[in-house]
Amino acid sequence: MNTPIAITQGDAAGIGPEIIVKAWLTAPDLLAGCFVAGDVATLRRAAAWVQGEGVSVPVAQIAAPAEAAAVPPRCIPVLQAVAQAALVAPGQVSAQAGRMAGDCVVWAARAALRGEVGALVTAPLHKEALAAAGEPYARYPGHTELLQALAAEHAGVPVSAMPVRMMLANDELRTVLVSIHVSLREAIGLVTESNVLQTLRITHQSVGAALRRVPRIAVAGLNPHAGEGGLFGREEIEAIAPAIARARAEGIDAQGPFAPDTVFMRARGGAEFDVVLAMYHDQGLIPVKYLGVEHGVNVTLGLPLVRTSPDHGTAFDLAGTGRADAGSLLAAVRMARQLSK
Repeated sequence: MNTPIAITQGDAAGIGPEIIVKAWLTAPDLLAGCFVAGDVATLRRAAAWVQGEGVSVPVAQIAAPAEAAAVPPRCIPVLQAVAQAALVAPGQVSAQAGRMAGDCVVWAARAALRGEVGALVTAPLHKEALAAAGEPYARYPGHTELLQALAAEHAGVPVSAMPVRMMLANDELRTVLVSIHVSLREAIGLVTESNVLQTLRITHQSVGAALRRVPRIAVAGLNPHAGEGGLFGREEIEAIAPAIARARAEGIDAQGPFAPDTVFMRARGGAEFDVVLAMYHDQGLIPVKYLGVEHGVNVTLGLPLVRTSPDHGTAFDLAGTGRADAGSLLAAVRMARQLSK
């Protein structure tokens, strides 16, 4: 890549800074040209925690993304993307940490939208801390919604004109969600023909671009046994099947709806399908995470920028110990490089 990848530090009270340090230690070649959008003092503290294992991890402050390429291997380039402040306590929900995490995402996303950054990898933030930070962050349940709003603002369009979807992927399975961070009751109401069709279109375009061919999309039903012909619910008949028919008329290779308790097995390893369209958050994420959180990557589809993230949270119970695993972060960087080509 000619343009650098920005890695946001995530919640300073969580494991984000530590897994960033470990990533630079274990895969310096993969991280070449990457930099951290965060707080220099926070990264230096995280480096000290990891250095307890007998390794040296220098942190170099840079003033612009382009300077990352000149930093030596295993030296972490950090761009001070937030106002300097006292360090936050590890493992505790903090409004300060929530605001810092949000500010890092805003800085990196705007840099990516301007073309100064080739891709964005976001370390985990804490949703409660983000809400505690107040406006504007309290209105966003997580990264996806915040990035959607920033992209819409940059394009000068309403948020409704910037539809995005969440994909969770690992080496064995990809799944895209019709709805994201809403209650289960609300998610059921969002299973409409228009929402399913929009998700199919975004999946077809985004996954197809990554695979460089038309993706084979399996669509999960909402109800047990995909409704069993209307015996267990009519969403499949009235919303999901009509959306699939319209998508197929547009040249999208979508099939289903299939029983949600077996469709993920049919897509594992790309056996019959390249990606599964799930009707709500847990329906799609449980199968991927069961296969190994340390290998999963969260990808936001539909944005005019590449954004990936580890598929785990802030792990407050591990913060400050230096024991967190960087595997998912490294997978997110690899995915970001692939999608940015």
